[in-house]
Amino acid sequence: MPSNIPSKKLPPIDRLIQVMSKLRDPNGGCPWDLEQDFKSIAPYTIEEAYEVAEAIDNNDMGNLREELGDLILQPIYHAQMASEQNLFDINDVINDITEKMIYRHPHVFGDDQAVSAEDVNAIWDNKKSKENGKDAFISAIDGVPKALPAALRAQKLQKKAAKTGFEWPNTDGALEKLNEELEELKEGIAENNHDHMLEEYGDLLFVMVNYGRMLGLNAEEALRQCNAKFEKRFKGMEDDFKAKDQVMNDVTLDDLLTAWNNQKLKA
Repeated sequence: MPSNIPSKKLPPIDRLIQVMSKLRDPNGGCPWDLEQDFKSIAPYTIEEAYEVAEAIDNNDMGNLREELGDLILQPIYHAQMASEQNLFDINDVINDITEKMIYRHPHVFGDDQAVSAEDVNAIWDNKKSKENGKDAFISAIDGVPKALPAALRAQKLQKKAAKTGFEWPNTDGALEKLNEELEELKEGIAENNHDHMLEEYGDLLFVMVNYGRMLGLNAEEALRQCNAKFEKRFKGMEDDFKAKDQVMNDVTLDDLLTAWNNQKLKA
């Protein structure tokens, strides 16, 4: 084994840290890795998180093991770049999150009591608001990262707003608002006003997310499942037409709809 490969006798995380350090070493490291910075790596961090979620959705534990490894690499990568600038290292990151988890769980590591998930959420929010002021936001809806997917961010904003009492007493109010926004979208369409349509379409999506949240549904998860279902059915259509030596572009819309409905029956 080449002398520059970290020993397998090391604890696994220490070995990975050494691998990352070597990749970023100006003397003999990887040219691609040396060109990267926080911004260039950030999209990969997001992508890996979604690949973990996909493995979970597919109940593919072998793939989950692999994707968790890819995800673990991301904080190691960011921490390595930070250490090169004398900002912090991976041990600082791990120590910080360890202390945070202990602090935010006084019902486990202290004398507080919690008998339900709601109790835990209340404790969590209270602890966050006292953490040296860094989580004490001016607005009740601050602290939701702008980099989140839009549907997920909408749901988190709505959840925070609901804690202030800004919430329909039941789903009837949300459903009424949904119908109202749909009518306003129709008005924008009738005007053929792109900006108006875009605004009202956004409002409609936002209310749809809120309605789902009130029903206990996760908009991001629902849309991800819908995407997967569409992909499966569409590919099934392609296979059916291919088996008949037909090209989808050459058949009628009625033929396509019939094939689609056949796929729905297979689900």
